[in-house]
Amino acid sequence: MKKLIIFLTVVAALLIPVTASAEGEHSEGGLDPKEIIFEHLGDAYGWEVPFDHHHRIPLPVIVWAHDGFHCFSSSHITGGETYVDAGTEFKLAGIDSPYKGKVVEIVDGKEHRPLDISITKNVCAVWITVILVIGLMLWLASFLRKHPYKAPRKGLGGLEVCVTFIYDGVIKSILGPDARRFAPYLMTVFFFILFMNLLGLAVVFPGGANLTGNIAVTLVLSIITFLVTNIFANRHYWKEIFWPDVPLWLKFPLPIMPAIEVFGMFTKPAALTVRLFANMMGGHMIVLVLTLLIFIFSAVNPVAGGFTTVVSVGFSIFMLLIDVLVSFIQAYVFTMLSTIFISLAQEKPHEAHKKGESEAHVIGEEIKDALV
Repeated sequence: MKKLIIFLTVVAALLIPVTASAEGEHSEGGLDPKEIIFEHLGDAYGWEVPFDHHHRIPLPVIVWAHDGFHCFSSSHITGGETYVDAGTEFKLAGIDSPYKGKVVEIVDGKEHRPLDISITKNVCAVWITVILVIGLMLWLASFLRKHPYKAPRKGLGGLEVCVTFIYDGVIKSILGPDARRFAPYLMTVFFFILFMNLLGLAVVFPGGANLTGNIAVTLVLSIITFLVTNIFANRHYWKEIFWPDVPLWLKFPLPIMPAIEVFGMFTKPAALTVRLFANMMGGHMIVLVLTLLIFIFSAVNPVAGGFTTVVSVGFSIFMLLIDVLVSFIQAYVFTMLSTIFISLAQEKPHEAHKKGESEAHVIGEEIKDALV
């Protein structure tokens, strides 16, 4: 406890110059908490340099304008200036523009949105996550291939524990004999989401991108689960969708139950999308709000700012630790729900009924033997 108090005190002392500068900035009307929060949570054409809000690591801007293909560094436009490439003017749209924060081309004095395929911060972070997941999985597979009877240690051992936990505890226990068929996709989803979550908590490159807090990313993952579920579904699954085992008047002449079942097909990926997006976005937003409280109270009173610094830093560290746990939980929940949805599409006719009868028969035999 004493070490924690000393740490928070040192952090507060280090942040005194920052809060002082924030006070001057706020007095000039420069501090906009809403703008800062959404700027950090959103996508960008550059990667922020740690502890320096005014400089960014530039990323390539790739657009298809009215006169063809253009590619240039985002450093030419991140300051709000106009950049001319092959005779065409480009800039970042301002606050008052409907294309706020996006690259636009200037044609006859008017802003037009070109086809934008730029490598933004989120795109770059997805590639980094893919490379990281593939590299770690190949490393683990190579170790187990070379040492089949030896358990890995340290970080590689923790990775093997996660693989075993997800495969044996979720995929195999739910899908049974179909586990090996769908395990590659489900394991990929789990580690992809987990590493995206963890990299999003880091404040330095290659971390800092709010991928799972971007609903477009979670939507794509949910759509893939939706496609895997329905493409590989068996006949019994489709029969239960369009002609379920309910009284005839519920499905003919008005297809009440089929309509509900079809609607349920689309609510499942929607639930996956919103669940992951909302939980991760909420965690990032809480940490940002706690941090901004330092600057807001410092602008009111330096003493209140110093006290708020200690409290906010303490709560921010606590929330980051919670977010590490939430990162694992959300990856686990997404994988588990995806596995359940896939298993429902693989269910055989009367499989549950036969399984219940066999279990009841076994229990009856055990009771009979015990009485004898």
